Amino acid sequence: MSLFIPTYFSPIAQYAAIFQSDKEVTFELQDNFQKQTYRNRCYIYGANGKLSLNIPVKHLKNVSGRKKTKDTLIENDFPWQSQHFKSIKTAYQTSPYFEFFEDDISHIFNKKYVYLIDLNIDTYLFVTDALQISQDYLKTKVYETSPLLKDYRELSIAKNGVFITTKEYTQMFDHKHGFIPNLSILDLLFMEGPNALTYLEDTKI
Repeated sequence: MSLFIPTYFSPIAQYAAIFQSDKEVTFELQDNFQKQTYRNRCYIYGANGKLSLNIPVKHLKNVSGRKKTKDTLIENDFPWQSQHFKSIKTAYQTSPYFEFFEDDISHIFNKKYVYLIDLNIDTYLFVTDALQISQDYLKTKVYETSPLLKDYRELSIAKNGVFITTKEYTQMFDHKHGFIPNLSILDLLFMEGPNALTYLEDTKI
């Protein structure tokens, strides 16, 4: 069993680790929210290259001055959902497999979320359903610095995080900007469809 932080349409490396962990997943819910992570962002391949999709969060702090990820609220005063879906559709609507998943993914962008954690778990459920792998997961009840589980929490760091080498596959705009590694799992899913499982299996974590 392995330990992960629920992130927004997680990067390919995180799903490779999930797939290779016998699909026995525990989500960390007791950590403190950190900026510059995939907790509230993902990266897709846009016409101009790597494109960041950021979820606005409310900057509320508890008495200790820290905010737990599970308590992080989404700032819904901005139309971030329609903007994200428009960006995804613009980038991938002509990809080989986008049409197969468009209806299912649109539900996420039409549902109103209060907590970031609920959104991130829903993206996990969407992806595991699309890949037809186990959706079972557990949640941590306490935070442990050195857990007994295999610890993949560092895969949530977007800036200067763990670098994972991934092999190349065809991407929408690679003829313009070249191959961009470790984008959101959406990039792999829309481009490779069922072949994404083989790719995740072959990715070394």
